Amino acid sequence: MNPVIQEEMTGCGIASVAAIAGVSYALAQTAGASLGIFASDPRLWSDTDHVRRLLAHFGYTAAPTQIPFASWDALPDLALLAIKWRVIRNTPYWHWAVFLRDAHGPVVYDSNQALRNNVRRDFSRIKPKWFIEIKTKDEVGS
Repeated sequence: MNPVIQEEMTGCGIASVAAIAGVSYALAQTAGASLGIFASDPRLWSDTDHVRRLLAHFGYTAAPTQIPFASWDALPDLALLAIKWRVIRNTPYWHWAVFLRDAHGPVVYDSNQALRNNVRRDFSRIKPKWFIEIKTKDEVGS
């Protein structure tokens, strides 16, 4: 997996799905548009339905519920993380990032354009509120 940088200020959900699916931001953005999903829609930053539908488009299944973050060791091998979580005018907002644990160890792929390095291992600085486990359709069926 490689990080995908968000090309829109509010495109972290699209970029996170693109990273998981192994596609470009532009391809995930086009797929999202075909599903009625746009970075400019505030629901993309405060609801999980949009990223779930976009993940499904690319053959991935998101767990039906969000799990409160307890520790990095307790995370599944692939998850969407809700970081930079905050409430504005009674609506929760967050930044999406991808957690991956593989043979090279744990890593967070953060799509934020302002980061010098979008492959993050500075776990003490990242403060997830909760996560959603992600599986491929093959993993769900087995």
